[in-house]
Amino acid sequence: MTSLSILDLAPIPSGGTAGDALRNTLDLARRAEAFGYHRYWVAEHHFAPGVASAAPSVLIALVAAATDTIRVGAGAVQLGHQTALAVVEQFGLIDALYPGRIDLGLGRSGQRRTELAELAKRTPPPPKPARVVDGLLIPEGFSFAALAASPLFALYGSLLQQPGAESPDFADQVDDIIALLAGTYRSAEGLAAHAVPGEGANLELWVLGSSGGQSAQVAGERGLPFAANYHVSPSTVLEAADAYRAAFKPSKTLAAPHLIVSADVVVAEDEDTARELASPYGLWVRSIRTGAGAMPFPTPEEAAAHEWTEEDRTLVADRLDTQFVGSPRTVAERLRVLRDVTGADELLVTTITHDHADRVRSFELLAEEWRRS
Repeated sequence: MTSLSILDLAPIPSGGTAGDALRNTLDLARRAEAFGYHRYWVAEHHFAPGVASAAPSVLIALVAAATDTIRVGAGAVQLGHQTALAVVEQFGLIDALYPGRIDLGLGRSGQRRTELAELAKRTPPPPKPARVVDGLLIPEGFSFAALAASPLFALYGSLLQQPGAESPDFADQVDDIIALLAGTYRSAEGLAAHAVPGEGANLELWVLGSSGGQSAQVAGERGLPFAANYHVSPSTVLEAADAYRAAFKPSKTLAAPHLIVSADVVVAEDEDTARELASPYGLWVRSIRTGAGAMPFPTPEEAAAHEWTEEDRTLVADRLDTQFVGSPRTVAERLRVLRDVTGADELLVTTITHDHADRVRSFELLAEEWRRS
């Protein structure tokens, strides 16, 4: 049976606090372990009023301490904001206490900031039209050019790095992490450096990506498992999966490609209840794509009060149209389509509702249905 795993953003609900969100994360992780989920990953987001997962290594350590068997990891560490050594030391420290359970997912957000800033200066190419592939919607692509042109975008980027710092090439950083973990690191001058803790850590190394670009290439060429983001960039999930497989070379880690694909999901006992619980999602996505950062997740009543413009609807259409919402059977069927079309070996589910109990119940219902199917 295809494994189901969880990606948790530690969402802050409207009227709640970061402390509430983090306590909810620890509770959900314990429940997820009992429900039979394979992995529990936390995201890294900054300057988001509605997201508490700003420091994944800290949160992962707390989740690992609160659970016993479930794998715990990052989806993903934003490598552009940290050195390879810092990442290896942080995750090596966690692995020293919880050996064999920790996943280190790597993303290239720092590099993408530079690329998006360049994109903001140019007229973006026309998006590819929406299409349906064997029952899976591949929506029209979303351009981040307008978001990248925001002065806040540049400010946030500068605050996430030391003054004057430049992010190394993503491939070089991944190679440095692999070498530091293996104890084979050498500088250009031939000098050795050893990470303590970190060297020899039993981490499962992943690369996350949203397109068929460098992330997919790096994961494939180094024989690492790869996570493709249908929930973030549904228009490019197939090209990401295809690029990864095309670049794949067997390694000590993997003899064949291993792909996990993410999806936004809300499950309830019936379709109407699920749609009600999911109704604030569009407003939440709008807050991200207008540059304000993810807002505290609204109640259905707060979301219903928003007056939508046609521009608003266009801004979030790809994410709304690809969110899997409904009864356990409905959502499980759609997840099987996602698995079959992408060839995913695992599925990574993220769910956000205003009330924590509804989110826990959504994961419980999905796990029960998945075991039956």
